[in-house]
Amino acid sequence: MIIEGNGIIKSFGALKVLKGIDFQAEKGEVVSIMGASGAGKSTLLQILGTLSTPDEGSLKIDGIDVLKLSSKELSIFRNTKIGFVFQFHHLLPEFTALENVMIPAFIAGKSEKEAKPLAENLLKDLGLSERMSHKPSELSGGEQQRVAIARALINNPSVLFADEPSGNLDSVTKAELHKLFFTLRDKYGQTIIIVTHDPDLAAMCDRSLFMRDGLFVEE
Repeated sequence: MIIEGNGIIKSFGALKVLKGIDFQAEKGEVVSIMGASGAGKSTLLQILGTLSTPDEGSLKIDGIDVLKLSSKELSIFRNTKIGFVFQFHHLLPEFTALENVMIPAFIAGKSEKEAKPLAENLLKDLGLSERMSHKPSELSGGEQQRVAIARALINNPSVLFADEPSGNLDSVTKAELHKLFFTLRDKYGQTIIIVTHDPDLAAMCDRSLFMRDGLFVEE
C-alpha cells in the first residue's frame, strides 16, 4: 500500500470539514475523488499531499509515517516523494519551460548536469520538445499544464496529486491531458490521485471515490 490514511479528521474553527476519512491507494493505481464543492476533496488532497496536517488520524506514504516527520524532514520527503499538479499551473513567468521543470531538481540538490537531461526527456515525453526554450506566456494553456506535470515528475515521486488538473482547459486539450495521466502511469509507475469534477476523467480511473460532507459515500 503506497498511501494509507486512517480516521482523518480536520476542522477549520467550528466547521468540521473531514469527519474520519479512511483512504488507501496501491502502487501504480489511478484514483479519482469526486464530490460537490465544499465536500472536503481539496482539504483531503492537501492532507494526503502533506501540505496540511489533520487534527486526528494517521497517514503513511511509501511506508513512512509522515505525521511524525520534522518540518525539515517533511520538506525533503515532499520534494522527493510527492508531485503536485494544480488547476492553475503556477509556472514562474521569467523562466523557460525547461528551467521551470528543473527547479524541483535543484531544490533536491541535483546539479544542472543531472537535472537538464531529466527535464528534457520529460518534456519530450509530453510532446514539448519544440517548446523547451519558451516562457509560459508563449505557451497555450494545455502546454503550460504539461510543463507543470513535467515539473511534478522531475524527482520521480512515488505519488502524483492533481487538483482539478483540467479545470481550465477546452474539451480537446482536456481529453488529451486525461489520456496523458495514464500514459505517464504506465511509463513511470506513479500512483496518481486526482480531485476532479469531470465524470469522463473519473470514468477512466482505476477507482473513483465520491465525497459528501466530509465523508466517502456510495454514489
